[in-house]
Amino acid sequence: MPENKNDKIITRPPVVVVMGHVDHGKSTLLDYIRKTNVVECEAGGITQCISAYEVQIPTPDKSESGPRPYASGKITFLDTPGHEAFSKMRERGAEVADIAILVVSATDGVKPQTIEAWKTIVESKIPCLVAINKIDKMDANIEKTKNELAENEIYLENYGGKVPYVEISAKAGTGVDNLLSLILIIAEMEDLTGDSAEDATGFVIEVNLDSRRGIMATLLIKNGIIKKGMTVVVEDTVCSTRIIENYMGKTIDKATFSSPVRIMGFNKMPRVGASFKTFQKKSDAEKYAENWKSLEVLPPSGGKTSKPDKKIIPIILKADVSGSIEAIEKEINKIKNESAEFRIVVKGVGPISESDIKGVTSGEDILVIGFNVKADKSAIEIAQKRGITISYFEIIYKMTEWLETQMEEKRPKIETIETTGQAKIIRAFSRTKERQIIGGKVMSGQIKLNSTVRIMRREFEIGRGKIVNLEKSKTKVGEVTEGNEFGMMLESKIEVVAGDIIESFSITQK
Repeated sequence: MPENKNDKIITRPPVVVVMGHVDHGKSTLLDYIRKTNVVECEAGGITQCISAYEVQIPTPDKSESGPRPYASGKITFLDTPGHEAFSKMRERGAEVADIAILVVSATDGVKPQTIEAWKTIVESKIPCLVAINKIDKMDANIEKTKNELAENEIYLENYGGKVPYVEISAKAGTGVDNLLSLILIIAEMEDLTGDSAEDATGFVIEVNLDSRRGIMATLLIKNGIIKKGMTVVVEDTVCSTRIIENYMGKTIDKATFSSPVRIMGFNKMPRVGASFKTFQKKSDAEKYAENWKSLEVLPPSGGKTSKPDKKIIPIILKADVSGSIEAIEKEINKIKNESAEFRIVVKGVGPISESDIKGVTSGEDILVIGFNVKADKSAIEIAQKRGITISYFEIIYKMTEWLETQMEEKRPKIETIETTGQAKIIRAFSRTKERQIIGGKVMSGQIKLNSTVRIMRREFEIGRGKIVNLEKSKTKVGEVTEGNEFGMMLESKIEVVAGDIIESFSITQK
């Protein structure tokens, strides 16, 4: 019996996370490896959700040299977004992966997201390697890239450290075989194993809502096997495995460790990043979910508390996948202002529905955002009646730029008055009903024609007026500067007398 049990424990294919700065070639690398095209279908060429792919790699048979059968020929790749907003998704990718690849462009060198990705890798304590990409470009500078990595405490082999690296061109395929070989060597050194006799466990890496098929989740199996007819539990969320799809969308009957699978029919949205368990009996699964719910410790409210004087700008946010919502929330939290803040009042996966906006009474300040989703016809009709504008986006940084503009437009404006010139009235001449000729001397700054001035008497403002004519040495001028005398015609209901001060000023909104 023990011998049979050991037969079920086999070397597990590695799960590899691909990380790095936006546009450094992560998706292009996977594209070459998988011989498909992912980049073209991404909005703006930026990967905006975690994708998991299995690839078949020719490997030697290890069954003769090792004590366990070798699950040869497979590597699972996680393609994580490089955009800064998706750092949480990258962190999640590192949590579920066995090996990390940090892709760095030989043309751009080390970027802020490169450093952030590296920190995530280091914190996750998983083995890693560096892929220096775009070596085929005319402006590629491999040595400079290696030096920049060292300056940021990423020490490569033969450059003062132990981090293995490969020079590649993801577009041309140069060095990719060496990269794959290095992954398999690292995987063998890590001695990754799995037990095919156990029920599957792993992590939820993506969730989305399909209008026809319901709530779907992409799961990455870290151990065991999942089959049709089993029940999956994610915390207190339950789903039967009536339909299992592989990463290509093909229906399969079972899957084992290191494989990404998609199942559908969850009773509610499972939490992305949560672990899952599978059960042979539905009753056992439901019992586990109930126990989890009863043991769940609710986090402290700890939500953002607004200053009483801050204006709240509400946001209704709907997106195609939960990972996008997570990233957008991070972007929104980064937009700071002393007098206003954004607050997400409704969020969810799927199209903008009537129920999402029916509680909104006015469209004056509310922002309704659809990220890679549209609005239902009924939702559009209600929005139009209430003067609510629905804004649609496919690229996150475009949405961020728009939100920054909205913050500037909707935040309360504080008017500040800045004195630009002061003049002392020396003599008052003739006066009509609302106009008066006066003479004086500029004490500081400048006094300009057609500007509005404050009339000050004993340091108190007694009224305002407008300069409709301005002369210096009996010549009409546009302005008079400090130290010069002038004559002017002032339009004002207030009578100005010798000794009064007039101040020119500008009003700015901050």
